[in-house]
Amino acid sequence: MFLSIDVVIVAYGRYDLTESCLRHLAAQTLAHRVILVDNGSTDDTCARVRERWPEVQLDRLDENRGFAEACNRGVAAGSGEIVVLLNNDVDVRPDFLERLTAPLQAHPRMGSVAALMLQPGERLIDSAGLAADVTLGCFPRLQGLEVAEATRERPVLAGPAGTAAAYRRAAWTEVGGLDEVIFAYMEDFDLALRLRSAGWESVLAADAIGVHQGSATHGHRSAWQRRHGGFGRGYLLRRYDLLHGRTAPRTLATEAVVVMADLAISRDLAALSGRVTGWRDAREAEKLTPPPAEAVDHTISFRDSLALRRGVYARRAA
Repeated sequence: MFLSIDVVIVAYGRYDLTESCLRHLAAQTLAHRVILVDNGSTDDTCARVRERWPEVQLDRLDENRGFAEACNRGVAAGSGEIVVLLNNDVDVRPDFLERLTAPLQAHPRMGSVAALMLQPGERLIDSAGLAADVTLGCFPRLQGLEVAEATRERPVLAGPAGTAAAYRRAAWTEVGGLDEVIFAYMEDFDLALRLRSAGWESVLAADAIGVHQGSATHGHRSAWQRRHGGFGRGYLLRRYDLLHGRTAPRTLATEAVVVMADLAISRDLAALSGRVTGWRDAREAEKLTPPPAEAVDHTISFRDSLALRRGVYARRAA
């Protein structure tokens, strides 16, 4: 007997993206319920979804409260035994849900499943889940590589990217879902680490494939994006106490290089100010348990990690 599935989508404007996402979901081979949270859109997204997609369960927020809070609200509105998070700028293949949820259907200790996201043109990988180095730096796995490389074992999978991910509801509930202090970016990585620390397993479903437009809502490398990405990094630096212990020198060196490089490229302090704010906001939060060794790729060197960080925003032409 199949576990029931809720697909949670968060939309902020750009109805054209949401419509395409919903059209691809409507063609799925597996039964599911769609819950769409309109996160304070200022256009007519909500009205158009109500009119054209009456079968979609719609929840509307009066203002943009961040990706984490909107996702948590969508998950709470459902009851499916499996929760699938899907960005509204992702178009999935007809067998996507069937392939993505199969590991959860088969293995009771499987807590999350990562999907294979492709860049437009479907030749290059956008992400195959997330990877972490010893400083808990987060990287989209295999980004920019040819699709044929999707089954590589390195770097090690830490967990799924929130772009397109499946979670066992019991696992999600156990760890408390997404951390709503993180407005956007890094919240999926934080959840991945907490799930692994709680003993839940994670796997990549390389045959669960979608095309990710990438930063289509907030803009590629915008100051907004870099500031919020910096916030998540600063927040986790403090919660995982990464500036103490044997990895502290490498962590400090990495952050210094990344911030200085961002300043040189973007001519602003968005990455730094985000980190400072995130660090400050983590002051009263309890420390988190480091993830198990198998969730971290210890073979990623300092030099490798810098190269991977550059790759995060390196969108090659397809």
